[in-house]
Amino acid sequence: MAARGRCAGARRGARRWRAGLAVALALGLAACGDGDGDAGGEGGVAEPELREELLAMQADDQADRTGGRSSSTDRERTERLAEIVDEHGWPTRSLVGEDGASAAWLIAQHSDHDVAFQQEALELMRDAVTEGEADATELAYLEDRVALNSGRAQVYGTQVGCVDGRPEVAELEDPEGVDRRRSEVGLPPLEVYLADLADDCAAEAATATTAGG
Repeated sequence: MAARGRCAGARRGARRWRAGLAVALALGLAACGDGDGDAGGEGGVAEPELREELLAMQADDQADRTGGRSSSTDRERTERLAEIVDEHGWPTRSLVGEDGASAAWLIAQHSDHDVAFQQEALELMRDAVTEGEADATELAYLEDRVALNSGRAQVYGTQVGCVDGRPEVAELEDPEGVDRRRSEVGLPPLEVYLADLADDCAAEAATATTAGG
């Protein structure tokens, strides 16, 4: 995947922890939702203009990570999302549609410069998931991101780095139980996830070798 994430508070140096598949997931959810009325389109959404704004912010987020043009930075998007949360609470499916809710999560996921806000978003998303108003898989990615950014081990193994051309999972709590936890939130087994990232890490290593001469 093209997107890369750095986790402040996690191990640094040669290891670059990321949540590339999280970005693909967000875009996939948005695409699936567009044709499903209340789930993604404007029909039945309480705040259609806010939904459109969040989708535009998501597009900027992706542009930043794929070499495209963006009209805002992570910091600016975080500040705007914080304003939205202050005014509306967490952007739920009922409020902004499934794709709008996914966009809000993605912005929080990339708010590594403001871990306090990430923690706030995490707590709000937990409540939203309980109420069926947010996605449990997305919540798992944010749980792991906040854990690493706070100097703790991740729970679901979503945060992975490329080390010597191979995917390596950042510090993981209770590795023996990770596949059970992943299954509970709709994630595939960790071995499958890492296999999906193997080609990406190999390509990244090859690019680095070529660039280094």
